[in-house]
Amino acid sequence: METKNIMIVGVGGQGSLLASKLLGRLLLTKGYDIKVSEVHGMSQRGGSVVTYVRYGDKVYSPIIDKGQADFIVSFELLEAARWTEYLKPNGKIVTNTQQVNPMPVITGAASYPENLVQKMQEKGIDVDAFDALSLAEEAGSSKAANLVLMGRLSKGFDFTEEEWMQAISQSVPGKFLEMNQKAFRLGRES
Repeated sequence: METKNIMIVGVGGQGSLLASKLLGRLLLTKGYDIKVSEVHGMSQRGGSVVTYVRYGDKVYSPIIDKGQADFIVSFELLEAARWTEYLKPNGKIVTNTQQVNPMPVITGAASYPENLVQKMQEKGIDVDAFDALSLAEEAGSSKAANLVLMGRLSKGFDFTEEEWMQAISQSVPGKFLEMNQKAFRLGRES
């Protein structure tokens, strides 16, 4: 099998590391060779965070180069736009429409870019943009947006919902399991 590449991008504290662990667990149970690489930015200050997940018959490197990502899962709209050059020509971006102001916007040195989804689509990029934050709040917590996004991403895979739920139960503490499963289902069904 050809190696598949998934980038999970966001801002520190949004749960991208849990999302990559969940995906990694699922792929391991399916027998794939997998490499996960977590690249932390200034996560404590709302900086960019990216995680690479690569899987296939044999994966030699954890790093995804420009033009190699089959999927980019983005927890925030500007982060989706920031990483587009890593997407394959036939790749797909799954993104939350939430906007988190970076430091230059907070300080007034810049403005948050407008019409990002439209601009990405005008470049020929397949963008699935939706309000994951509202679905997470419906599930019980805004912090569950990561599982909503994983639910939406799951539509691009041949794994059963039960297989995803098993990986969630292995990745999430018991007291948060029901809420995270609900968030996943809301993302998958939306």
